Amino acid sequence: MKRVLITGSSRGIGFETALAFGRAGYQVFATLRNPETAVELLEKTEEEALMISLHAMDVNSDGSVHSCIEGILKKFGPIDVLVNNAGIALKGSIEEMPVGDFKAVMETNFLGAIRCIQAVLPAMRQNKSGCIINVTSVSGRLTSSPLGCYSASKFALEAVSEALAQEVRPFNIRVGIIEPGIIDTDMAHEIEDFAPSIYPSSKRMSDLFFASLKNPTPASLVGEKILDFAESDSWILRHPVGPDALPFILWRNSMTDEQWVEWNSLPEEEWYDAVERDFGLSARR
Repeated sequence: MKRVLITGSSRGIGFETALAFGRAGYQVFATLRNPETAVELLEKTEEEALMISLHAMDVNSDGSVHSCIEGILKKFGPIDVLVNNAGIALKGSIEEMPVGDFKAVMETNFLGAIRCIQAVLPAMRQNKSGCIINVTSVSGRLTSSPLGCYSASKFALEAVSEALAQEVRPFNIRVGIIEPGIIDTDMAHEIEDFAPSIYPSSKRMSDLFFASLKNPTPASLVGEKILDFAESDSWILRHPVGPDALPFILWRNSMTDEQWVEWNSLPEEEWYDAVERDFGLSARR
């Protein structure tokens, strides 16, 4: 039986990923800050007789990550698959967002993944086998206000993943980057909610999420994609997920940097018209 450790398993993508691996016969170590809050995951585990166990782990803490993963390794043996999913999305303009929020996002989304990678790699290297999957976002490939801080953390994780893939390939360890588009999660709905700002782009992004979530893409789609990559022998690094993920990336790539800046800086009505014309999405509300 293969073993997988998944961070941020209490809801959304992490929750669905834990179920996907459990249903596929994996021994799943579902980690989260407060296991007592994972009532639904525990119920599903018992109903379906899945091999999913809950483990308290705070990816922001060196000691918590070390203690949790070392305990699992000693009791159960090497971890075959690591899924770095834990993340937060705080939004705001660069001027208005407190520096503390920037630190919090980087601590969880970037350094949290680094801590887990460093904890599992020694055993994977020794066994010359393993798979590390980092969940980033389309926002790891393009950035728009007011998600500059969130995008920065995902850009950073993409960069580290690319370097990591080069380092560990000689040890037969695969690295995959999962890049969800707008997925029906609590995080997406938090971005959908408009927070007053002196910058008009803040409302535009909320409206874009609102429009996209009218036809929601379930988090289970991402969980299945993560499982598919883990089960494959693929060395492909980046995997956009969701009906809008690749189109968003190609849309951005069709523009120069200057065109992208200009497009995101259009007057309000022109911007909404451009979204509908270029992407076929009516974002006004």
